[in-house]
Amino acid sequence: MSTHVFGVRHHGPGSARSLLDALERLAPDIVLIEGPPEGDALVALASHAQMRPPVAMLVYAPDDPSDASYYPFARFSPEWQAIHYALGRDLPIRFMDLPLANRIALRRREREEREEAAERAAPDADPSEDDGAEPPSAEPAEPWRGDPVALIAQAAGYEDSERWWEHMVEERRDTESLFDGIRTAMTALREHVEAELVQDPPILERYREAAMRKILRAAEKEGFERIAVVCGAWHVPALEKRPKQSEDNRLLKGLPKVKVTATWVPWTYGRLSYHSGYGAGIGSPGWYDHLWSQSGDVATPWLIKVAQAFRAEGIDISSAHVIESVRLAETLAAMRARPLPSLAELNDATQSVMLFGESAPMQLIQARLIVGERLGQVPDSTPSTPLQEDLRAQQRRLRLKPSVSDQSLLLDLRKPNDLARSHLLHRLRLLDVPWGRNGGREAGKGTFKESWRIKWEPDFEVALIEAGRWGNSIAQAATAAVVQEAHRREDIGQLAALARQALLADLGEAIEPVIEQLQARAALAADVLVLMQAVPELARLARYGDVRKTAVERVDTLLDGLLARIFIGLPNACSGINEEAAETLFDHIQGVHEGLQLLDDTRLQAQWQRTLSQLADTQSLQGIIRGRCCRLLLDTGAMDEEGAARQLGLALSRANEPGQSAAWLDGFLRDSGQLLIHDHALWQLVDQWVCQLPEETFMQVIPLLRRTFSSFEAAERRQMGERVKRGPMALGSTHDHLGELDRARAEATLPLLSRLLGLEEGE
Repeated sequence: MSTHVFGVRHHGPGSARSLLDALERLAPDIVLIEGPPEGDALVALASHAQMRPPVAMLVYAPDDPSDASYYPFARFSPEWQAIHYALGRDLPIRFMDLPLANRIALRRREREEREEAAERAAPDADPSEDDGAEPPSAEPAEPWRGDPVALIAQAAGYEDSERWWEHMVEERRDTESLFDGIRTAMTALREHVEAELVQDPPILERYREAAMRKILRAAEKEGFERIAVVCGAWHVPALEKRPKQSEDNRLLKGLPKVKVTATWVPWTYGRLSYHSGYGAGIGSPGWYDHLWSQSGDVATPWLIKVAQAFRAEGIDISSAHVIESVRLAETLAAMRARPLPSLAELNDATQSVMLFGESAPMQLIQARLIVGERLGQVPDSTPSTPLQEDLRAQQRRLRLKPSVSDQSLLLDLRKPNDLARSHLLHRLRLLDVPWGRNGGREAGKGTFKESWRIKWEPDFEVALIEAGRWGNSIAQAATAAVVQEAHRREDIGQLAALARQALLADLGEAIEPVIEQLQARAALAADVLVLMQAVPELARLARYGDVRKTAVERVDTLLDGLLARIFIGLPNACSGINEEAAETLFDHIQGVHEGLQLLDDTRLQAQWQRTLSQLADTQSLQGIIRGRCCRLLLDTGAMDEEGAARQLGLALSRANEPGQSAAWLDGFLRDSGQLLIHDHALWQLVDQWVCQLPEETFMQVIPLLRRTFSSFEAAERRQMGERVKRGPMALGSTHDHLGELDRARAEATLPLLSRLLGLEEGE
C-alpha cells in the first residue's frame, strides 16, 4: 500500500499539467481531492456533456441560503483535471476536508458568541472614554494566516508569492521532480512558521487537516493499493506526517452540524480573480487558460489575441507590431534570466510596441484577456430549486441567455416577447436579483421603449435560492415579496414607488394590496410634504398603466384625494419655514408639477396653477419658492413674459433684501441656463441687478449665485462668460452703439467693397 500526496496550487495550469503526468505514472486505485465531502454525490456530473467550466460547487444551508460556500473550478484547475482523470478510468473519487455542515455551524456559533459578548460589554461601555483606537481584531493578522509562501518568495528575491509560484511551478516544463520539490519547500516553511515564528495553526485549519487525515485513513483501511491525494501545497506536510488517530478523533468529536445542500452553479473568470474577494482566487485566469491550452510557444498566440482585441476596438495594429512585440518579449525574458516570456514581459512588449508607451488601453487587455469574460455552464440535470428551474425555462423561452459581459438591451414593449422580457427583469429586481439595470431613461419616442444593461453574476444563484422562500415561480415569489414589503413600509412615497415597480413587473395580484396600504397610510398622513412625495410615482402609475396593459383604476381616485389635500395645505406648509425646509419644498413642488404634466388632466392642472399663483404672489414666503412657482407658471403658459418680467423686477428691486432676491433668482433660474442666454430682457435685468449691488452685499449673495450658476451646463456657463466679455453690445442690436466704432477704419474698407459689388466709385 502506498499513499502519494501531490501539493498543487488551486488554479494553476502548470500544477494541473504536472499532476496529470504524475497520475499517469502512478496509476492510482483511488483519487482523494481537497474539497467538501458534500460534493461526492455531485462529482459524476463533471463529465456531463453540458458541463463547461468555470463552474463552482455551491454548498449552502437551506434554512439560511446566505450561509454558503463556493468551491470554483476552471478547466486548468488541478482538482478539475484530477476529477476527469478518475472519471475517465472509472476510479473512485472522494473529496476530503472538514464538511461544510460543520464549518457553517462553527461560523454560526462564532457569530452568536461575538453578539453575546457585544451585548454583555455594551452596558459597561463608557462613550466618554473612547480614545479612537481600533478595536482588536477577532483574527489577528499573522504571517501564518496571511501568505506564508511569501516568505520563500522574498528569500528568492521576488516581490510577491504569485510571481515566484508562477515562475517556479506554473511555467515549468520538467514535471517529474516537481512535487518532491514542493513537499520539501512546504515542510521547511511550516517548520519555520510553527517553530521559529511560534505560530500555531488556527483552530479551523486544525479541524480541516484532521478531517482530511480521517478520510485518508478510511481509504487506506479499505485496502486501496495506490492512493493519490490532491491538495493545496500547504497541507502536504500535515497529511504525510500524521499525529495519532486518537488525537484527530478527539479534536473532531462533538463539532456542531447543520443540514446543508450542494449543487453546481456557473462561474466566471472574473470571479476566479482575487480582485473579486474569493479566497482561492488568482489574478490572471484568462492568462492561465492560455497557458493551459498552449503546449509550445505561448508568446505568439497570446500577442495575436492582444492584437485582435485592439483591432476590435478600432486600434490599428499590424502584423509587424505583433512580430516586434514577440521579439521584444523574448529579449526582455533573456535579460531577466527567464527561459520563456511571462505575462510581465508580454505586457511590457505590448505597451511599448503596440501602444507606443500608452498605458490606458492595457485596461482592455486586463479585463478581456488577462482576467477573461468566460461564463461556465452546468447541466440541466443539476440539482436546483423550483425557482431556479423556472428562471432557466423563461430564459430559454424568451431567448435571453445569461452572459458575463455587460450588454445593452433595448426592448420594444409593443412586442409580446420584449414585454415578457421586461416583466422578467423587473420581477428579478424585486427579488434582489439585479440581472438587468435600467438605463434610466426610455429610448426613442413614446413610452414603449425600455433600455437595459444586463450582466449575469454567479452570486445571483444564491439570491435565487434565498428567494425560494417566497414561492416556486418567479411571478409567485415576486408577488409575495412585494406584498410583504408593502406591509413593512411606512413612507407613502416608498409605497408609491413599490406600486410602480409591481406595475412594471406585471404583478397584478400585488398591486391591489400595495394600493390598499398606500390608501391607508395616506389617510393617516397629515403632513403635506409626505403626501407630495407620493405624487410623482402615482402619476407615472396612472400615465403608463395602459401601455403596460395593467389595470390601475384606483390610482386616479387616490391621486385626486391626495392632490386636493395638497392644493389646500401647501400655502400653509410654505409659511414660516427656514432655508433648509424651503429647499425640501422646492424639490417636492417640482416633483408634483412634473407628475401633473404626465397626467394631462386640465382640471387638476388649472387647480395647481391657481395654487402656484397664490404662492408666487405671497411676499412673505422664501424667495426660492416664489421664484420656482413663477418659473413653472411661465413654462406652462399660465403667466406671460410680461408678467414674469414684472415679477422679476419686483424680486430684484432695491426694496428687497439682497439675500431674498438672490434666492428668488435661484428658484427661477435653477437648471435652466438656456432661458438666461436667449432672453435678452431677462439677461439685462439680472445684469443690472448684479451691477448695482454694493461690494459688501455682493460678497454676501455670491454663494447663492454660485449655487444657481453651478446648476447650468458647462457649455451654458461658457456662453455666458463670452457674453459678459463682449460687454453691453451683446444685449441687443448694434446700431445704438455706432459711436463706439472706429469710423476711419470702417471707411477704409469702402473702396474694396465697391469693387467687389461692382459699384461705381462714389455710389
